[in-house]
Amino acid sequence: MNFVFSPTIAAITANSASVIIIGAIVIIVLAVFMRYVPLRLWISAMASGVRVGIFQLVGMRIRKVIPARIINPMIKATKAGLKLSLNKLESHYLAGGNVDKVVNALIAAQGAGIPLDFNQAATIDLAGRDVLEAVQMSVNPRVIETPIIAAIAKDGIELRAKARVTVRANIDRLIGGAGEETVIARVGEGIVTTVGSAPTHKDVLENPDLISQTVLNKGLDAGTAFEILSIDIADVDVGRNIGAQLQIDQAEADKRIAQAKAEERRSMAIAQEHENIAAVQGMRAKVIEAESQVPLAIAEAFRSGKLGIMDYYNMENIKADTSMRDNIAKSAQPKSAQQTDKKDKN
Repeated sequence: MNFVFSPTIAAITANSASVIIIGAIVIIVLAVFMRYVPLRLWISAMASGVRVGIFQLVGMRIRKVIPARIINPMIKATKAGLKLSLNKLESHYLAGGNVDKVVNALIAAQGAGIPLDFNQAATIDLAGRDVLEAVQMSVNPRVIETPIIAAIAKDGIELRAKARVTVRANIDRLIGGAGEETVIARVGEGIVTTVGSAPTHKDVLENPDLISQTVLNKGLDAGTAFEILSIDIADVDVGRNIGAQLQIDQAEADKRIAQAKAEERRSMAIAQEHENIAAVQGMRAKVIEAESQVPLAIAEAFRSGKLGIMDYYNMENIKADTSMRDNIAKSAQPKSAQQTDKKDKN
């Protein structure tokens, strides 16, 4: 069976395909529009009095800027009576700054009567400092507690002090100004100087405010991002007697030096004694060598006829008599003297 399509059915089919294509295009366009155009955010901005166009929001999307990060702070600023530019907010965002924190700082500064403009706040934020915290610290000063600092008075007594430093942020010196670590270091230096210049530790214990006055008079907040309002000494404790300990150490060192020198002299004396003993032994060896020549000389005298037998006997008698007299003399001496003579012979 053959079917014949009329021109009317073909036209209806073509129109249906066109409607489907057009509907798909419309859906795609709406999806792209809703993707790049935050409609709710635009309505909120218009209702809050922030004049921003649809194409501006689309441009933010294209520039990879989250519109909410710009529009919401702008709404807060407008409600607070601040006149800010969307371009400046967007430029600060693109530079890596925190737009919301900068706007909050401007609102807080305006409420506290602190002169702060957007450019200054943005510069502080880009410098890596918390601009909102700085404004809050200008209104409510912060108390910085130093660690325990040890110092020694002139009498050698150690004092351990702890201070509380009340500081207020200086907005004008936040950029390039030193931080809390510098303030703590300078306060510690002032405590060491004050205690070290005191004649006795009792003077510091009686008047701890001497430390505060000395430190404040030095202007330790110069070049820092803070203004020192007051320095209060929280605690002062007496430590070790460093002077006495140093004297003890010096005396011990002197004793060791004296012992070393005495040991050196003793070693030299022992060495000299050994040298003398060696010299005596050498001289005794020479005497023995000389005595060994006596029998040879006597024998030579016998051979040459210069010495007779009677002369020899007389000499031997003299030697025996001398030996007997020595023995008699030694037996009459005390035992200590005899031992001394033995030692001398040895």
